Amino acid sequence: MTTSEQKHYPVSTQILIVDRFETMRKVIAHQLASLGWDHVLMAENDKKAQHLLQTQKVDLIISGLPGAELLESVRMSDKLKHLAFLMITAEIDRTQIVKCINAGVSDLIVKPYTSQRLLKGIQNASAWCNRHKTPSVITTANIPSSHILDTEISSTYTPNILIVDDIPANLHLLSEIFKDEYKVRVAKDGAKALSMCRSDTPPDLVLLDVMMPDMDGFEVARRMRDHPSSENIPIIFVTAINTDEAQLKGLQLGAVDFINKPVDPVIVKPRVANFLRYVRLHKQLQADYDGMLEAAQLREDVEQITSHDFKTPLDTIITLVHAMLGGENDSLDHKQALQQIEQCALQVLDKVNLSSELYNVEMGNYTLVKRSVSIEEILKKIMSFCLIEFSTKSLNIVLKSAHSDSSNYAMTEVLGDQGLCYTIFQHLIKNACEAAPPKTPIMISVSNGNPVNITIRNMGAVPQKIRSRFFDKYITFGKADGEGLGTYAAKRLVEVQSGNIGVSVSDTPTPHGVTSVIVTLPRFTALESTTL
Repeated sequence: MTTSEQKHYPVSTQILIVDRFETMRKVIAHQLASLGWDHVLMAENDKKAQHLLQTQKVDLIISGLPGAELLESVRMSDKLKHLAFLMITAEIDRTQIVKCINAGVSDLIVKPYTSQRLLKGIQNASAWCNRHKTPSVITTANIPSSHILDTEISSTYTPNILIVDDIPANLHLLSEIFKDEYKVRVAKDGAKALSMCRSDTPPDLVLLDVMMPDMDGFEVARRMRDHPSSENIPIIFVTAINTDEAQLKGLQLGAVDFINKPVDPVIVKPRVANFLRYVRLHKQLQADYDGMLEAAQLREDVEQITSHDFKTPLDTIITLVHAMLGGENDSLDHKQALQQIEQCALQVLDKVNLSSELYNVEMGNYTLVKRSVSIEEILKKIMSFCLIEFSTKSLNIVLKSAHSDSSNYAMTEVLGDQGLCYTIFQHLIKNACEAAPPKTPIMISVSNGNPVNITIRNMGAVPQKIRSRFFDKYITFGKADGEGLGTYAAKRLVEVQSGNIGVSVSDTPTPHGVTSVIVTLPRFTALESTTL
């Protein structure tokens, strides 16, 4: 990262680093400083961390402690529960990982990790704050995308080996043995080896000579264990020393194997291959844990959508029932009231169904059963409800179809799922009503082509700052109780039905401007009627 990039990072962000080992705490602090964060606090255990959290301003917690005790105590505290919490772990027990996810961890970083992965974790922490309506001081908007790594392990990934030896002939011999199967790098001394192991592209396995000048292999191994990029890299000592004492010392430093010189390719190749299989499985942990965390967040997102959308219909049902039972309003049309109650109850039921459907869509497990859907019938139902809900704004909601003036008028049918279509247009029309100034029109038009275009047009321009992210998660503006998930859900449900959605914004006419959301869905034709 260049100096010009670093200066954009907020100097006021205070980060608490918690780890049992002082060396690890210092290394993490150094990584943070290289990324632009200089204000850090350090603690070696839960007790000291809790003291600092109670007495100091903390914006982000980075913990290398095993278990979820500190995380759970933070989430149980009214004062601290809003804090983003990164957990750095070498844990392979998924039961413990699930426990951390359920406790509310913001992100999980698997050892060994690089400063780039730490940077991505901080970006995820900022996103976590946004999801939970917590003002985030962890500004990451200026992080170049080139600094954020994808953690998924490609099926074509080729492991890389670092060979360390001070004798060129030995480097050449081992390189020739492995060059056809792996990416091979070499270092002729311990200092160079450490530099490569602590970089943002560390090797997957180190073949390390013991007897080297200046810094022997044992010292290289010891120093590797003091850095998060290298502490979990497997080491195989390749040495002419075959005493029990030397092997014990190597094992105590974390060596996984010893290979005696002179090297026999028939023996060394399968032994290296065995350890690299383990390395690949361990690397996949980061992608697996990311997937587990994403699944938990998706489930939470769906719950937020449904809980948010339950409130209005349930309030309406309660209000109407009270009016009917109390007889306080003599002009109340009971038939109309019952129809409204039915419509509100259907909305609640629709949201219950949506909770599982949207989750399955996001996880790639949703199976669409295509049917003929009368799109105008759905639009009329939603319009009638919105006219009641937004009656105080005196909006004029108008539906116009391309063939509605024809004597042979017939409802426009699209190919999709009725429940999904209802949810899509309920979100979009409700958004338009919320955004529209009082006493202005909302025009809903349905085309007569194939595909079918449904356009929802309202006065009031989407603010410039969110236009490019209109369909992203957690994007909301001017709504205190908004979850920022409605347009995102609409987009995903349109796409699963082989449709498209877009937004067009104009700042004219003044003073309000105009926003148009255009949904495109496949038309139901006679051909589909014979195949369904």
